[in-house]
Amino acid sequence: MERLNSNLYLHNCYIMKENERLRKKAQVLNQENQALLSELKQKLSKANSKGNSAKDLNLSSSSNLNSPNSSQP
Repeated sequence: MERLNSNLYLHNCYIMKENERLRKKAQVLNQENQALLSELKQKLSKANSKGNSAKDLNLSSSSNLNSPNSSQP
């Protein structure tokens, strides 16, 4: 009985150690995930602002083509 108890104790220690290792790994992965998500949001924000600027430029250039002051052939 004492031998079984010792084996269970050692197995429990191993499980706790492995659990701690996995918890730390999950924490690191979560931090990496948050950093990547933040980077992605910044890139999307920049892309959207550039896309809106391009749309504004396209609208202003097309309105200049349709204006009565523009020369037409």
